[in-house]
Amino acid sequence: MAKLKLTEHQVSADTISTLDGQMPNVGVDTVLKSANHSMRNRADCQGSELAALPVKPTADAAYCWDTGDSVTQDWVPQGLTSSGDADDDGMWGTNKLILSGWTENSTSARVAFIDANDPAHLKYRWVLLVIPTDSGNNFARFGSHVGGMVWFGDKLIVTGRAGDGSNNALYVFSMKHILQTQVNSTVVGKVSGGFSADGYQYVMPAVGSYSQPGACTMANDTDIPCFASVSLDRTTTPFSIVANEWFSSGGGPAARIFRYNLAAPGGNMPLEDGGTGTVDASQLLKSNAVGLQSVLAHGGTYYGADARGGVAQSGVMWRMRTSSTTSDTCSSWDMDNACWAQHSEGISLWSSTQEVWSQTEWAADGNGDPHGTPVVPQRVLFSVPLSSM
Repeated sequence: MAKLKLTEHQVSADTISTLDGQMPNVGVDTVLKSANHSMRNRADCQGSELAALPVKPTADAAYCWDTGDSVTQDWVPQGLTSSGDADDDGMWGTNKLILSGWTENSTSARVAFIDANDPAHLKYRWVLLVIPTDSGNNFARFGSHVGGMVWFGDKLIVTGRAGDGSNNALYVFSMKHILQTQVNSTVVGKVSGGFSADGYQYVMPAVGSYSQPGACTMANDTDIPCFASVSLDRTTTPFSIVANEWFSSGGGPAARIFRYNLAAPGGNMPLEDGGTGTVDASQLLKSNAVGLQSVLAHGGTYYGADARGGVAQSGVMWRMRTSSTTSDTCSSWDMDNACWAQHSEGISLWSSTQEVWSQTEWAADGNGDPHGTPVVPQRVLFSVPLSSM
């Protein structure tokens, strides 16, 4: 448990205030009103995209990205959260949103703010994640692996990248600090005439982070774990986040699952630290599953998305409790319990509707090479009823 202890780091209020003072500070509503990408409904998705959906349970809803984002191999969709996490009524003000986190080779990270107010016409706008520098007089790319995200209150919690030298496992962003750039160029940061963000109109600067007691490792299941993903559990008191580590489904140990309590929304930092600046894990579990891309917890049950193999291979959804583990079976497939989506990433429960949302990540050639051509798009955003899992 000592290896799971987190240390809190807040970006100074002066730094955030300085950065806010140099750029227009806009809200979520402004970002949604400027949405410039449309998602395709299920009827307009390609066959390879629909094939990536779960075999069992059947998806209630399915959407595919616009043409450019469906095939890009530089950017990969992973972490997922929504206004269903942010507030118990599933709304952020008057809006319903889904947030999808994408990573560019662990050098940049962006979030799709998806306007979900009209289920028949989802649309989105990209927001680039950045790190404040020079005491708030500049910012730099957030070069991290956005494997998981949780939106709680006004805070967005994002997994950090192993090996970045900071030992930061989680970064914190704020919906109160979405800034609009003034210059459209390939530069990220301060330029003549204002600020630029590599063509993105909006940026979110980090307001804090949580570091581990040392460098994490994916070499074993006994040392400091690397955060692969994170999700929200509203069935605990207090509410909590659930994280998991990842090992290749081709071998290696089974993944650990660990939990941290959340503080009441509205504070400077989202995790409960008891005023000490350090956060202890409230639970540590050892699963019997390898290849866990993400884990969702609800009412003492843990749902683990297990990606296996390469392109066009369905994954496994494990339903785990401390007393038993089960999965759906699909007798017509080459693995009896490979019924889940193909390479499903982040999982999020929309609490007010009891719908589980997830997304798949692949865009590869026919041989499973994510850098090959021609590209076969397999990226799809979907939901299934929690009751069906």
